[in-house]
Formats: sequence, C-alpha cells, structure tokens
Amino acid sequence: MIDRLTLLQKTDAKTDAAAEASGTPMPAPSDVVARYALGLGDDALMLAQRLGEWISNAPELEEDVALGNIGLDLLGHARALLTYAGSAWGKTEDDLAYFRDEPEFRNRWLFELPNGAGGLDFAFTILRQLVASLYFGALYRRLAASSDAQLAAISAKAVKEVAYHAEHATLWTLRLGLGTDESHRRMTRALTDLWPFVGELFDPDAAADALAADGVAVAPESLRDEVLAAIGAVLEDAGLAVPDVPFAQGGGRLGRHSEQFGRLIGEMQALARAHPGATW
Repeated sequence: MIDRLTLLQKTDAKTDAAAEASGTPMPAPSDVVARYALGLGDDALMLAQRLGEWISNAPELEEDVALGNIGLDLLGHARALLTYAGSAWGKTEDDLAYFRDEPEFRNRWLFELPNGAGGLDFAFTILRQLVASLYFGALYRRLAASSDAQLAAISAKAVKEVAYHAEHATLWTLRLGLGTDESHRRMTRALTDLWPFVGELFDPDAAADALAADGVAVAPESLRDEVLAAIGAVLEDAGLAVPDVPFAQGGGRLGRHSEQFGRLIGEMQALARAHPGATW
C-alpha cells in the first residue's frame, strides 16, 4: 500500500518544522495567540505520542515505518507550534511538553485516547487517523492564510504532510471496510467507540472565535460541515455508516482530560523529569 521508496524518500526529506519556521527571528505572539497555538500543538503532540506506541507492533513492517513517519510529522507540527507558543512566555518546546501537569495541557480528547480496545487496535487507529487527517487538513488549509505569519508558515508546511496522512488512512479504511467480515466488524466496532469524541473538535471556543474574526485563527465550528462531509464520504465508500451515538462532552481545551491521560504523559515525561536538562 505504501511503497518503501516513497517512505525512504519521505524519511530523508523530513525537515524540522520548528527549525524551518524559526529560520529568521520571529516576534513573540500575544498571550491569546500563544494559547491558541498551544492547543493545536498539544493536539499534534498527543497523537504523535500515541502513534509511537505502534513502533514494532504494527501488523506489517511497512506499517511500522508508515505510522512512525506520520508520528514524526505530527511531532514536527507540535514542535513548531509549541516553540511559537512558548516564545510568548519565555519557555521552550521541551518546557511545555515535559514540564506541565495534566490540567495544563489543552489537547482535545480524540488525540489522547488509547489506540483502541486492548491499547493496540489497528482499526481504531486507522479510523482516528482518518478523522484527524481530514480535520487537520481542513484546519491547516485555512490557517495557511492566517494574518499571523508564523501560524501561516507552520500550517502551509503541515498541509502537504497531512494530505499524505489522509491518503494513507483512506486507503486502509477502504481496505478494511470492504475486506473480510472480520475486518468490517472490527472497523464498525472501532467507529462506534471513536465517534463520541469527534464532536469536540468543533466545540465553540470564544478565544479562537475572536481570533478568527481578526483573520488570525479558524473558528472550530466553521470546520464542522466540511470535515464531517469528508469523513462521511470515505466511510460510505468503505461500506461503513456513521454510528448513531451522541457526542461526548470532552473539555480538553479547558484542561479536562480522560482517565488514561495521566499515564500517557507520565510515560512521555518520565525521562525528562528524571534527568532535567539531559541531552543526547
């Protein structure tokens, strides 16, 4: 599904988004812009961390490479966004990733959830990647036109990468949805488990809405129709139906998280907290 040459070229061509975006001195954002960037950075960081759990556990060797590369792309987005956010408060990307406590993270729940039943469910992971990639794609396409030059630059680079992520997730969704009775059953179960957390992506956010009115940010609600239509089209082609389940309450942008979140950041932060200032 993903040829090795493409993946190797992708790996070789991978660049550091933070370094690229910070090639010239950038002015620090206002506090409200920094908090907006922080939320986006936390979304990418948590999903990258979850994808890292697939390394050496994917069903195919090529998927180990593919999921690892997608995770690295997301980590690059997170680094650029956290670096930009942190410049408003005199903090580095590492300060924000490793030395914040649970209520200080602002990611939405969809990105922090475990990788499905048993912690490594491939169907759940693929469906989350489908939702996340189509959501990030719509978000970054609009944000690339932001009046904030740094957010626009970060988003313009991310758009190209999430297009690849969406293609990967779409191909797997079709393959599994239209595959065997067992693969279809597992995709249906995963979709039912995942869907309650999709609605939070579009929850109104007063600060983001105000920034959107000034051309800086994207109002979450404005993405709803486009993203849900794109997801629904892929699911329909895959013989899957949007489940009739209510959206969960969420609250990640307000610092409320799932019960699994503490373990997730505990693992992510353990080394940095045990050896502050350590370098490779």
